[in-house]
Amino acid sequence: MSLAERYTAWLADAGVVRGLIGPREVPRLWERHVLNCAVVNEALPDEAFTLCDIGSGAGLPGLVLAIMRPDAAITLVEPLLRRTDFLTEVAENLGLSNVTVHRGRAEDLAGAQQFDVVTSRAVAPLDRLLRWSMPLVGPDGELVAMKGSSAAEEIETHAAVLKKLRCAAPIVQQVGAGVVDPQTTVVRVSWADPTRVSLPGATRRNGSTSGKKDRRSRRR
Repeated sequence: MSLAERYTAWLADAGVVRGLIGPREVPRLWERHVLNCAVVNEALPDEAFTLCDIGSGAGLPGLVLAIMRPDAAITLVEPLLRRTDFLTEVAENLGLSNVTVHRGRAEDLAGAQQFDVVTSRAVAPLDRLLRWSMPLVGPDGELVAMKGSSAAEEIETHAAVLKKLRCAAPIVQQVGAGVVDPQTTVVRVSWADPTRVSLPGATRRNGSTSGKKDRRSRRR
């Protein structure tokens, strides 16, 4: 049994028992949840990178991406104890040494850590997600948020927030062609000017945790 299959078994068992996954989702865990997250890898760097998954919940997409990308250092951020316990147990059981579980909120890491990629799945509307995520995005990093069919509408609605935070124009990307139907929609947001990434009310470090200088060679 593959690591992905073992993880899916965890979701179907302990994930349901602990209230992290609804019982009705069990028959479609593989297609609707695991594969839906796995295809996000198409939007990630080809080389090793650091990633922070905000509001990880049951590990979607964080644990899925950790399985797919053992070369990536992945931090799962989740405030609820029952969820962080689950994430820790699964990561240890699957031998995912590239995973760190942080119990708390994204704001706790702002000013202390930055990442090449910050991910999330159905966590919050784009304006709030930007305020939580962008303080964690390194100068040459990127937010890669899983969104639904309203992604373009959200971008238009929250244009003022994007401008205030000095973000570049977002890219809406469909991933998973031939793997999932419908395809997974991600919104990618980087900094308009990597030399000016300070945010109101947040102390920032001018450098990502990976120490790499150029993160712009991403798959588009």
